[in-house]
Amino acid sequence: MSSETRQLSTDVVVIGAGAVGENAADRVVRGGLKAALVESDLVGGECSYWACMPSKALLRPGIALHGARAVAGSREAAVGSLDVEAVLKRRDSFTSNWDDSGQQEWVAGAGIELVRGRGRITGERRVEVTDDDGNVTSVEAGHAVVIATGSTPVKPRIEGLDDIDYWGTKEATSAQQVPGRLAIIGGGVAGAELAQAFTRLGSQVTMLIRGRLLDSFPSVAGQLVQDALSAEGVDVRNGTEAAAVGRNDDGTVQLALKDGSSVEADRLLVVTGRHPATTELGLESVGVDAEGLTTDPSGRVAGGGGWLYAVGDAAGKAPLTHQGKYEARAAGDAITARAQGTLDGDAGPWSRYVASADESAVPQVVFTDPEVAMVGMTEQAARQRGLRVSTVEMDIAVAGSSLHADDYTGWVQMVVDEDRKTIAGMTFVGQDVAELLHAATIAVVGQVPLPRLWHAVPAYPTISEVWLRLLEKYGL
Repeated sequence: MSSETRQLSTDVVVIGAGAVGENAADRVVRGGLKAALVESDLVGGECSYWACMPSKALLRPGIALHGARAVAGSREAAVGSLDVEAVLKRRDSFTSNWDDSGQQEWVAGAGIELVRGRGRITGERRVEVTDDDGNVTSVEAGHAVVIATGSTPVKPRIEGLDDIDYWGTKEATSAQQVPGRLAIIGGGVAGAELAQAFTRLGSQVTMLIRGRLLDSFPSVAGQLVQDALSAEGVDVRNGTEAAAVGRNDDGTVQLALKDGSSVEADRLLVVTGRHPATTELGLESVGVDAEGLTTDPSGRVAGGGGWLYAVGDAAGKAPLTHQGKYEARAAGDAITARAQGTLDGDAGPWSRYVASADESAVPQVVFTDPEVAMVGMTEQAARQRGLRVSTVEMDIAVAGSSLHADDYTGWVQMVVDEDRKTIAGMTFVGQDVAELLHAATIAVVGQVPLPRLWHAVPAYPTISEVWLRLLEKYGL
């Protein structure tokens, strides 16, 4: 069958139909422009099918069971173990069984044109889309092209890794069977979450971590999560690297470690970070370095002629779905305003046209048990930024936490900008602390002075009472 070529004109082309790309396209359409969304895989992207949603669906049943067992009265009723088949079936429901027809319906209902295939920039405001049959759609954008292609896994340099079949996050979150023994290379957020999910589903898990667990968070946070994982039987090995991997005759994986020891597993999961997926987009055709792509606060790519934007993981700023969607909304509004002549030049900070929170107010959660919830800067990051800061730290031990779970274990740190008397960063560790995070995010974004924050009275008895204790310890 011969290939075909068609021509299409629109106002904005968005390459990548994950959650971030969908937000960018929806925003410009809401603003009165036309948009085309380009996607070669499932509409909805990694977050919907292989990351945020399925991983949290795998974690939640174990967290719910552990929560019940943490309170006398419900503990006695919470007998037995997780029903693995039911957990996987529920996970499948959150991915719509990897069927994106519902997402396609949303795109059509939003007035966005979906173009199936792999998008490649071929010139100024021009994108060529090739589908699986070789058919080509040449799309011309009247105003802007937005790169929302997400990220791809970083592959560590380990002898033999290219010669064996191993899991990345995509395979782990869509697994239909739970391995008896799971080895994990990597100790970041994905590694920690999947280690706990699979150990609670019945795997014997070994983590091999070059540095320390959750090393982008305060060390106390990483240690509390490690303590919890270790208590559940996870073998957490900090400061450990694999030198070589291979397959045994029975199909199991053999890992030779640099310290001379070895680990054997039924499955190997490699989660050593991700990098922007920008190298196959033809950016060189418009003079942009795909490896060194940078953007301004409204998402415009440096050297991109003012018409090229990048948002989400592809922009390389804050690789989190919620932050990417925020960037997409800001970029979409900026594109619309520039097209309509209501925005000329750069937009001011904290306006609707820029993603100012990327610089100092990024919220993030590690959905382990205990959870880690952080917004803004760590103490180290704040000092590196040149801020004069102090910290207030304490265990979470208030009436609300003692009611929430017997022997509740938690910790909180507040990083204070002493020149402004505002919060530069907050970190919570403990059961269900993710629900405390948005209050901290508002305080950081709003730069609420601590003397004013003292008047935000926490309800009693809730875990939020820790805010009062922090401010008291600070001296208010």
